[in-house]
Amino acid sequence: MGNTFVTFGEIMLRLKSPGHERFFQSPALEATFGGGEANVAVSLSLLGKKSRFVTALPANAIGEAAVREVRKYGVDTSAVTMTKKGRVGIYFLETGANQRPSSVVYDRAESSIALSKPSDFDFKSVLADAQWFHITGITPAISQDAADSSLAAMKAAKEAGATVSIDLNYRKKLWNYGKKAPEVMRELVKFADVIIANEEDIQKCLGIEAKVDVTSGELDTDVYKDLTEEVKRQFPNVSVVAVTLRESKSADHNGWSAALSGKSGFYLSKHYEITDIIDRVGGGDSFSAGLIFALSEYGDDEQYVINFAVAASALKHSIDGDFNLSTKAEVEALCKGDGSGRVQR
Repeated sequence: MGNTFVTFGEIMLRLKSPGHERFFQSPALEATFGGGEANVAVSLSLLGKKSRFVTALPANAIGEAAVREVRKYGVDTSAVTMTKKGRVGIYFLETGANQRPSSVVYDRAESSIALSKPSDFDFKSVLADAQWFHITGITPAISQDAADSSLAAMKAAKEAGATVSIDLNYRKKLWNYGKKAPEVMRELVKFADVIIANEEDIQKCLGIEAKVDVTSGELDTDVYKDLTEEVKRQFPNVSVVAVTLRESKSADHNGWSAALSGKSGFYLSKHYEITDIIDRVGGGDSFSAGLIFALSEYGDDEQYVINFAVAASALKHSIDGDFNLSTKAEVEALCKGDGSGRVQR
């Protein structure tokens, strides 16, 4: 087994309206880059892991800028396929406030990764030194080719002896190439060791019903214990299921915690009230990265693992952009209870 943490998926150009403005309220959009697996690779690198991001991008100035942005944070981009086909996918983001929710508009059809086949990636060599492989349910939702590539990558990761994690990440706006999410995702999950999800992801991606009302704002933890046990019953290859528990009180105010059904039991994390959200996009990816890091470092202490993951993602809510630019020391400080926001001198 190697020591590299590999992720595979799409990185997009992110075009966001300034501050909390509506789209084109002023004639400007802030341009950055982001996408599930790229976000995880960046966060793992900043937490101190050797990380590699695999994707397909067009061989033009925008594609090259996306690669530079990820590389800037220490991520290995040597396995990125630069291609003549396709384009950089785009997503437009309007940040909500109070009772107005945030809004995302996708413009990612015919992107380079959507048009790339498994044969366009040398997964065997890319994953030869992998300790961990991570993917999200967004990638197989893009196109049939991307779903085929996702499955090929997961199989290659298992053959390489890597631990495989998948964040189910259901995106209803993407599943439109003729397959329903459970048809694809249930096959992929057979090759996973770790599942990351919220209750909607589990229902929509795996077809496993949770008896929970997500709109009530109240959380019944017994429901999540039953739900994660049912996931493990249907997929005996899965040893860890982590469920994020977001209570959306408004666009600016969320309760944030998580549950972990691990190898040694069921654990609930510390709970955070996040009252002034700067940017919640990438919050789930920062949780995934925190969980992956903590499982690889403190795997036996599953209570600390889930607390570390939630602390990492709580910090992400304070950071603009898709990437969680928090360090291991900052996450550990919050785990120990230092959430005062006092200036560190």
